[in-house]
Amino acid sequence: MKRGSEVRQSVAVSVLLMVLLFALPLAVIVPFRTELFGQEKGADETEEAPFVPGDRDGTVALKVLDGETVREMTLGEYLVGVVRAEMPASFPQEALKAQAVAARTYTLYKVNTGGSHGDTADICTDSTCCQAYISEERARANWGDDADTYERKIEEAVTGTDGQVMLYGGQPILAVFHSSSAGQTREAGSVWQSDLPYLQPVDSPEDGESIPNYYSRAEFTAEEFREKFLAACPEADLSGNMSGWLKNAVTDSAGSVETVEVGGVTVKGSRLRSILGLRSACFQWEVQGEKLVFYVTGFGHGVGMSQYGARSMAEAGADYREILTHYYTGVTVEAWSADDSFTNLPET
Repeated sequence: MKRGSEVRQSVAVSVLLMVLLFALPLAVIVPFRTELFGQEKGADETEEAPFVPGDRDGTVALKVLDGETVREMTLGEYLVGVVRAEMPASFPQEALKAQAVAARTYTLYKVNTGGSHGDTADICTDSTCCQAYISEERARANWGDDADTYERKIEEAVTGTDGQVMLYGGQPILAVFHSSSAGQTREAGSVWQSDLPYLQPVDSPEDGESIPNYYSRAEFTAEEFREKFLAACPEADLSGNMSGWLKNAVTDSAGSVETVEVGGVTVKGSRLRSILGLRSACFQWEVQGEKLVFYVTGFGHGVGMSQYGARSMAEAGADYREILTHYYTGVTVEAWSADDSFTNLPET
């Protein structure tokens, strides 16, 4: 009997110890389970307030084609994404404001001329078609520790120019822009089919030493050049020595190639740039051994506002209006609202 009693006592003690083993952690955790498991959302110290567009930009609803998806957003929300993507956020605030006005004007021009997407969308996020665009999440990942500062600068550039657009003859202009020129911008007609009175050559202050890849080099073997050019211009004669393939270049005052004869075919410098993937149409070339080498200055088509030129002007004290009226000949910068009606805009 005594032994049985000892066994029962031992079992009882074991059971009690097991209960305590499981109960004590629960007794500690339960009072703090909200903090531990987040059943009530706590404050996020790094969460920024959502962007609120200005009174004018907030009244315009856009359908934006983003890849295969059409997203609806206000003009202000769209512009913040464009400025994030199109201009370095480290640039001076007045340059960012100039970029915001140019992007807003370009967007309204596209909307009022029917754009390129019919009833599907007003504009898209493809920089080769409309304007580049990047979400806040992706931009923050790129900016790292500067994310809060840069996002604030971009948002203030948009809200600080709320509704401001460039007009010529009372209509929004085709406000194209590019990264950097070769000291002078180009007229629209030298790059595209039609000339426009507000897209004329102007001097551009470019600090080439501080611009990434301002001077670049591209080289092609005879076979590489022949393959690329004949795919676009099969009528060209690229036989014989390649030293005679390119000749009779016509250049503008900044050195950009307006036209050049390639294998007996005269093409625009902008077209040859596109065919070869050069950074701009401001180029020279020479044969080095078995290769055709191109030396290129600047980046982009060279028409309208130079973004790095805008940076230089802002650093020298110019405000966004001075920057814009310098690069776009004869325009005015005025407040636009959804009540304004724009008609008879020229086609791009």
